[in-house]
Amino acid sequence: MNFAFLAPLLLVAAVVFVVQAVKVVPQQNAWVVERLGKFHAVLSPGLNIVIPFVDRVAYRHSLKEIPLDVPSQVCITRDNTQLTVDGIIYFQVTDAMRASYGSSDFIVAITQLAQTTLRSVVGKLELDRTFEERDDINSAVVRSLDEAAVNWGVKVLRYEIKDLTPPTEILRSMQAQITAEREKRALIAASEGRKQEQINIATGEREASIARSEGEKQAQINRAQGEAAATLAIAAASARAIETIAGALSRPGGMEAVNLRVAERYVEAFGELARTNNSLIVPANMNDLGSAIASAMQIVKSQSPAEAPVRRPA
Repeated sequence: MNFAFLAPLLLVAAVVFVVQAVKVVPQQNAWVVERLGKFHAVLSPGLNIVIPFVDRVAYRHSLKEIPLDVPSQVCITRDNTQLTVDGIIYFQVTDAMRASYGSSDFIVAITQLAQTTLRSVVGKLELDRTFEERDDINSAVVRSLDEAAVNWGVKVLRYEIKDLTPPTEILRSMQAQITAEREKRALIAASEGRKQEQINIATGEREASIARSEGEKQAQINRAQGEAAATLAIAAASARAIETIAGALSRPGGMEAVNLRVAERYVEAFGELARTNNSLIVPANMNDLGSAIASAMQIVKSQSPAEAPVRRPA
């Protein structure tokens, strides 16, 4: 028998055997191996040895975080308004064995459960609250999916609503409401500005009035103090003048000087009286001038201090 023909066949069989026996699993992957149609093991990343033609890799799973787009759907809110919702799920395979045998297709199961849960959550809310409570909606969907996905070997990390689209009529009414609300806020802001302006003006006028009154008060005080000082100065000057005149009268020749001064004043006064009229006034009796002077001197003598008695030496 010629074994030369068997050598290549044995070599090919050996290569096939090695290829079937050696399995290299990439990082962040898990391969499920079945032995004779029954679950045997989960191959970890790296080099693994299996029995060719007895063991086979039935499922290959990625352990990375996977984004899954949930198709958009129409949801009915509590106030009977149609709302088109579009979202995305982020999940990760945590148990390769359950992901292989827990569900025939865990991706379809997650997608369908996300849609039904979303419809249920949105149906409990009014239209306005759906826009305000998006985080609550996302959390409710994640909780529901996470509870069910445990049997599928999947961990739902988060769910995000990408878009909430109400009907066109609702959009127009919402836009009109937003415009009216903005106009209302603008009017309120303008009125508050005018109010503050009037308050500032009134405050300024009040402070200015107070300042003017304080200034007028201080001016009156200053004028009163000035007038008092002037009155005191005049009184002091008059007192000194009287004292000087009294002293002059007591000296020799004082009375004669007073007679002369009184006569001059009388003549000046009479002259002024004459110039104030168109007609020249002349005394009917020139002796009246002397009598007037004598009368004035008599008054001066009566007001002058009595002469002190002259003491003669003993």
